Amino acid sequence: MMDNPVRSFPRTLSKLHEKCCGDVPSKKGAVEFLGGMVELLFPVTHGQHFSPDEIEYRWLDLQLQFRRLIHPVMPNGTSRSEVTEAFFSQIPAIYAGLLEDAEMFSECDPASFCMEEIVLCYPGFYAIMVHRLAHEIHTLGIPILPRILSEHAHSRTGIDIHPGATIGRHFYIDHGTGIVIGETCVIGERVKMYQGVTLGATFVKKDLQGQRRHPTIEDNVILYAGCTILGGDTVIGRDSVIGGNVWLTGSVPPHTKVFHKEEMIIKDGSVPKAPAAVS
Repeated sequence: MMDNPVRSFPRTLSKLHEKCCGDVPSKKGAVEFLGGMVELLFPVTHGQHFSPDEIEYRWLDLQLQFRRLIHPVMPNGTSRSEVTEAFFSQIPAIYAGLLEDAEMFSECDPASFCMEEIVLCYPGFYAIMVHRLAHEIHTLGIPILPRILSEHAHSRTGIDIHPGATIGRHFYIDHGTGIVIGETCVIGERVKMYQGVTLGATFVKKDLQGQRRHPTIEDNVILYAGCTILGGDTVIGRDSVIGGNVWLTGSVPPHTKVFHKEEMIIKDGSVPKAPAAVS
């Protein structure tokens, strides 16, 4: 008699889990850790004000949370204590960089009212904040956890930044929805980026893993809405402007403006006359 699949499937599933499901960081724990870090760095996001003792307690608690999160994915021979120390030693520099990013938002967006509004409300700033934290964890060689953080920001903002991407100081994202920044992108300082920009690869193959696949954007470049820039050999030179809907797979020298030319046809909407009767 054949097994009843309704009864046997749980046992089958349990065996598959034993073979296939390795230890990974808790997604819930990762999001809670991120929320705690954001709240500590920018308490305005949660309407909080912490005393010095509370800040000290939260700082130590975040280190304990981080140690638990990285435990399942620690590379062989690596100390959790050393990785935790290395990550948290970079938080002051990350925080200083985020303040510079917020200043860039204030400079670039005439609709911004104050720094608190930018930190509290702007999805572009949130995506950058999460990326700078996730990128540091990625740099330390910790897998999976950086991607959990970046995909949380992606789901919340619509901005997809791979934690491997290198992004310089004073970065500005306006609106942001639909932006994609690939793993091996290198972005310089004071770059401005608008919604729908793609910095991607010309080919997507597994054997290209670990190779340079995404473009370099040099300092002071402006990328307007909907432009697509592809390829690991593509370099957008400093102080250039790439217009909306431009598609590039090759490099652009510094101080260049590239715009998409298209023909626009506007009809007057009048009803055409009926053809004359044929006798």
